[in-house]
Amino acid sequence: MSESLEKVEQLLKQLPGLGYRSAERIALHLLVEKPERLEPLIEALQQAAANLRRCPITGNLTESDTCAIYADPARHREVTCVVETVPDLLAIERSGVFRGVYHVLHGKLSPLHGVGPGDLNFASLRKRIDDGEVQEMILALSNDIEGEATCHYIQDELLAGREDIRLSRIGFGLPSGGGITYADSATLKSALDGRRDF
Repeated sequence: MSESLEKVEQLLKQLPGLGYRSAERIALHLLVEKPERLEPLIEALQQAAANLRRCPITGNLTESDTCAIYADPARHREVTCVVETVPDLLAIERSGVFRGVYHVLHGKLSPLHGVGPGDLNFASLRKRIDDGEVQEMILALSNDIEGEATCHYIQDELLAGREDIRLSRIGFGLPSGGGITYADSATLKSALDGRRDF
């Protein structure tokens, strides 16, 4: 094995979702099978690294003063969906069902991992709340201990005494087409807790 190829594979393996075989396939594809794709990829990555930054209002990625979703006049700015990461935002956008705007925290509270309120994008969310921009907030955070703690922090610290802002949390439960037999107990609990009138 070439030392250069091995180094490329090791770096690719560090990317989320890529194991040894995927890293090897990508490295060989770019370096051996389709080397003409390598230079455009390098240029695109360098350009993105130079131009992309966090929106100072929403925390989403942007090349402008504000992200495209927030700048879109057709979006309902008074409805803000709070998410942990940009991939979470993209997943909701792909569904095509949400017409409000977002706020990306870039993580969730996790004292065990040394992530406190100062490490997350709370300051601009507080400003949006204080400026009267938010009338409804939807918390689309993970259904785990850290996600719950982050939701409680937002409720207790950012929205304390703000009865004028409607606060909700996305539902959790069985996936569409999923069966009860194969669901774990936490999913079933969430499904039962989130039941609604029929």
